[in-house]
Order: sequence, then structure tokens, then C-alpha cells
Amino acid sequence: MRTGLILLTATYILSQFYRAFLGVLGPSLQVELGMTEVQLSNAASAWFLVFAAAQLPIGWAFDTVGPRRTTSALVTLAAGAGASLFAAASAPWHVIVAMGLIGLGCAPMLMASFFIIARGYPAAVFATYAAIVVGVGNLGNIAASTPLAWMLDSFGWRTTLGTLAAVTVLFGILIGLILRDPARVQTEGKGSILDLFRIPALWLIIPVVAVNYGPSASIRGSWIGLYLDQVHAASTVQIGNVTFFAALLIALGSIAMGPLDRILGTRKWVVFFGVLSGAVFSALLALFGDNGIWTAGIYTAMLSISGATFAVIVAHAKAFIPAHLTGRGVTLVNMFGIGGVGVLQAASGQVFDWSKARTTDVAQPFEAVFWFFAIVVLIGATIYLFSRDSRD
Repeated sequence: MRTGLILLTATYILSQFYRAFLGVLGPSLQVELGMTEVQLSNAASAWFLVFAAAQLPIGWAFDTVGPRRTTSALVTLAAGAGASLFAAASAPWHVIVAMGLIGLGCAPMLMASFFIIARGYPAAVFATYAAIVVGVGNLGNIAASTPLAWMLDSFGWRTTLGTLAAVTVLFGILIGLILRDPARVQTEGKGSILDLFRIPALWLIIPVVAVNYGPSASIRGSWIGLYLDQVHAASTVQIGNVTFFAALLIALGSIAMGPLDRILGTRKWVVFFGVLSGAVFSALLALFGDNGIWTAGIYTAMLSISGATFAVIVAHAKAFIPAHLTGRGVTLVNMFGIGGVGVLQAASGQVFDWSKARTTDVAQPFEAVFWFFAIVVLIGATIYLFSRDSRD
């Protein structure tokens, strides 16, 4: 189980890479394929929406079939095919479809790790171990920054994506050969997803999980590259450097936040203040981001802390989920988390288009997007204030 968990964590690096690489790759796709800002936003949104839609079936498969076959099949067949299609894309819609396929293939990666941790380790250390997986997985965000910019300059985006497709298929095959499913609990098979919706405590956690990852995934992973390119005339490497430090901070922040629930004796307040920082720094980026590349870069890095709270939110919710519904429970939470990003990403594209039609200022549409994220995160954090804390 330990070896399999290490393999899943390594595979999760690919998931983090694929959800973030459009932030650096976007300008290249605009030049070669003529993609607009809204099309790029839709491509990013496709990854998150398909990923989210797959969560409930994947949760059922974890509880009934097991994570090994579920994860191996989706990583190999869906993510591998999507990366291959992306490498061969000749039109914007190819990229959007490819991102949807990649999202489907990435959908079980993190949740398979969470499922194994929940079944094989004490509940009190769930947030710590889950945060380590998330933190290490965020090496993918780092790889999608300056290293990706170097690869694009050296080999071009098609060769880069073709190589990633081969690596993705290899990881899918290794999961099928190495991963071992945890033992089933005695009540396996009883209950359904409807039982989860009957748990009142989850309803005040779902709004915050739906918005906490939005600023990090959408601004850092998609909008900031276009913003730096159009507002600050930044080079590909400069964009990569900004996203590199943002990715580094979310990786370190995820690992640091993991044990805080045990140290401070609370999950609720660790999550609340972490998520609230996403609203604060999104607003600061809207107000002062045009002061320079590194001013924008610092605020982008700091708003990423909001996304670092994810493992603690899952731990908060998991405390209310029956053991035999672990797979469906954690994937339900993840569905709202990733689905929230997909919806917010698509909505942010509409906000950008609406603002762009009303101004000649190149920075103002981006500022409207940053304000949009600040407001929705603040709303989610406010609802979460009424939630019940959980401790193990």
C-alpha cells in the first residue's frame, strides 16, 4: 500500500501540471492556433468540469471495484489520449476536447490517494498525510512554470505534449501493475450518494470547497499568463518565473497546513483564514497588479495559499462521512471543489468578455476577473463561518 501511495503521489504531479500549464502555454496557442482568451478559458474550464463530473462515478468505482483498476484505466486511456490529441491539435476545439479528456484521466489520481489514506491510516493523521500528497503533487505546478517555459523555447509545445502523453501512459500502466486496493469494510455496498446529501454538516462545507481553489487554479493557472503578456509585455520565461513562485508557495503551504488542525485543535479556523487570504490577495491584484510584473507576481503567489487549504477541508468533511461511503464521500467533496473551479473559470471568461466590450484599457478586463474571484471567495468563506468544527 505504501509503494502504491508513492506511485499515486508521483502520478498526481501530472494532474497538477495539466491543470496549470495553460498559464504558460496560452500565449503560444494564441499565436499558432489563434485561440482567444475566452477559448483558452473554456479549455481550462473543460478540464475542471469533466474532472468534476467524473467524481461520483469514480467514488462508486472505488467503493465497489477498487482504486487500482479505476485509476489505471482512466490515466492510460483518457489522459494519455487527451495529451496525444493536444499535441496534434490544429484548431482551438481540439484543445478544448483534449483538455476534457485529460481532466477525465486525472480525475481519480488524488482521490485514489485519499481513499487509501482514509482506509489504511488513523483518522487523526488524514489531513497531514493528505496534505503531503497535495504538497508533493504541486511539483506539477512548479514544472508547469519556468521548466515548461524552457521546454517550450527549446522544443516547442507539440514535442513537449507528445512527451507528456508517453509519460502519462507509462504511469497508468505502472498503477495497474503495482497499486494494491485496501481491504473493504464490512458494510461495503450499503448506502448511496443520497445518504451523503442527508448529512447537514456537509452543506456548510460544500460552499467553501467550491470556491477555495478558484483563485489559485484559475488566476495562477490560466489568467495570469495572459495578464502578464498583455499588460506587462512579459516574456514566456518571465511568466514562467511568476507561476513558479506561486506554485512553490502552494506546495509548501499545503504541507505546512496539513498538521495545523492537530497543532491548533481546529480545522474550521485553519480553513477559514486560509481561504479568506484568497479573497484578500485577489483584490490586491486587481488594485495594484499593474504596478509591475513582480507586484503582480507576489499577489498571485499569495492568493495561492487559498488552494493550500484543500486537504484540511477534505479532512473536515470526512469526519462526518460513514466509513463505507469513504470513496463516494471524498469524491463528492472533490466534485464540488473541482466543479467549482470549472464553473468559476467559465464564468470568469464571460466577465472578461463583458468588461473587454466596455473599455479600451487592456488591464481593466483582467481586473474585473480578479474582483470576481475576490467576491465569490468571500461569499463562500462567509457561509463557512456557520459550519460545525470537526476533530479526531
